Amino acid sequence: MAILIDTPMWPAHGTVFAHLVSDASLAELHAFAAAAEIPERAFDEDHYDVPERRHADLVQRGARPVDGRTLTRALIASGLRVPARERAKALAVPLAQRWERLLPGRAELGRELIGRWSEAHRRYHTNAHLFAVLTSLDEIADDGVTPRPVSLAAWFHDAVYAGKPGQDEEDSALLAESRLADAGLPAREIAEVGRLVRLTAAHRPSADDDGGQRLCDADLAVLGRDSAGYRRYTAQVRAEYAHVPDGPFRAGRAQVLEHLLALDPLFHTERARELWLDRARTNLSEELASLRR
Repeated sequence: MAILIDTPMWPAHGTVFAHLVSDASLAELHAFAAAAEIPERAFDEDHYDVPERRHADLVQRGARPVDGRTLTRALIASGLRVPARERAKALAVPLAQRWERLLPGRAELGRELIGRWSEAHRRYHTNAHLFAVLTSLDEIADDGVTPRPVSLAAWFHDAVYAGKPGQDEEDSALLAESRLADAGLPAREIAEVGRLVRLTAAHRPSADDDGGQRLCDADLAVLGRDSAGYRRYTAQVRAEYAHVPDGPFRAGRAQVLEHLLALDPLFHTERARELWLDRARTNLSEELASLRR
């Protein structure tokens, strides 16, 4: 394992910045940064931005200087690099554009929702998760069209997030019902959005619930990522529960994994099964085995 730093060349705030990364572990990177008194706010998903004046000191502390291309290759090879589509800070504009197409003329509500998904305490349930769910809905739409209530439910399904399973979904559904009523949507459509949001607490839609199946499949699509993407997901989940000691977290996480593995079906739509099922079962089983070890 090594800490790498590239040449300072990225301009901002009247100076230039370098990138500080680990080629193996975010835990290693955070430990190095903490020892070097690099502020937490300098961390950007998979690297720290450090000003030029710190470069020599960080090299002296053990960071290996490399060129930008070498650093990028090492970060990709490690599986730690966060793709652009997963970078929450970069998704505000694409999300705002999606919202305008979904509910034209309600930009203020869209800004509120994006702000909620951007809350500082979130690590996994961020704008990136929202964007991923919306993208996944597009991928599994056989006719290329996602019904508006399903899309709205995706926007609201974790709009309230305090790390309280069940209560978060209920509070998010209540928020959806309140805000969409204020926006003048039909009562039947509002009720459907609230129902769909509540479904994401257990991910058990009925066999004839097309909208619920689509939303639940899109919400769980993260389980079918490749190995590197799944590791990023589990690291983000752990970060959201950083206040929970390791033992209780592992026990609780194991229960979640057992619940997911027991879902039959795990994915309901044929397209979701094609895209994510095999990889998801492998990921879940491997993580559970690791926790039990």
